[in-house]
Amino acid sequence: MYDLIIIGAGPAGISAAYEAKLAGLKYVVIEKGLIANTIYHYPVGLTVFSTTNELEFNEGDLKPARDKPTREELLSYYVRFVLDNELNVRTEEMVVQVKPSGRTASVAGGTPAFQSSRFRVITDRGEYDARNILFANGAMDHPRKLNVPGEDLPKVHDQFRETYPWVRKQALIVGGGNSAGEAALFLAQEGAETTLAIFRSDWENNDPKQGCIKYWVKQPLEEELKEHCLKLFFLGKIIEIREGEVELESETGEPVVIPNDVVFVLIGSDADLTMLKSLGVGTEQSKSGEVPVYDPETFETNVPGIYVAGHFTNHRHIKPAIDAPRKIIPHIAAKQGNAKARA
Repeated sequence: MYDLIIIGAGPAGISAAYEAKLAGLKYVVIEKGLIANTIYHYPVGLTVFSTTNELEFNEGDLKPARDKPTREELLSYYVRFVLDNELNVRTEEMVVQVKPSGRTASVAGGTPAFQSSRFRVITDRGEYDARNILFANGAMDHPRKLNVPGEDLPKVHDQFRETYPWVRKQALIVGGGNSAGEAALFLAQEGAETTLAIFRSDWENNDPKQGCIKYWVKQPLEEELKEHCLKLFFLGKIIEIREGEVELESETGEPVVIPNDVVFVLIGSDADLTMLKSLGVGTEQSKSGEVPVYDPETFETNVPGIYVAGHFTNHRHIKPAIDAPRKIIPHIAAKQGNAKARA
């Protein structure tokens, strides 16, 4: 019986494991992919936007060669943190179901002293029981779709990893955020004939809180536009993706057909709430989309013992994902301590 099972070994899951170990909780992290799996799927060689204080678990631990770490430096830091602290992380094991396993009572003198929730976690390797579950897995496996004809063609991708297969090819990037901007920049700089299809409002939006392309990506994009290495298409909608071309509609409603070899649809992703809903966790709409109902102080949902962090909250960036377990774990530890005291 674990005090806590953590689903996901990203920044939130690693932070939770570290805090749980310090608190003396019996815990395990179950990760379907690799340690820091979302970071692993970042583009090769990417410089991460955030500064080190927003990415590290302990101040001064992350020491990149420059001001901001690369994908490889950050990935190495997270892996080393897990290894150096001997955190109980099980990788390449997929959670397939989480379900309640009833209520249990401790008996003192024949009288029930307390009751606590229990949950069973079923994976593709085995089964685990826990008093508390933290959902801290990411959202990259559930990318948003255009829902247009041809989106299922092999040349259409929802992740961008590297540029070199597309040198001298016709590449189209659809999206209005940093991921789309970075992909367009990398492709244009490395010899792909690149078109960024973006809504004008997304391109002209300079509010970093609204998910726009940040200035340190947008400025070099503007330089590429001047050099004619990149084309900007102000999008009305995507009409159809075909084998050798894509049909678009401009913001003015004019249909345009452009030759094409590869399409990257980088319009964001959403956390899969299926398991949470099956447990009875309520949801609500927020600026981030549909999110579970949770206490902003403890991150516990309306179902006692079920907690959320990272992409399952209104805070999607790495720093709040790391910070959340620093509230979650003391709450669980206090709850476990009170339960043992009552027993």
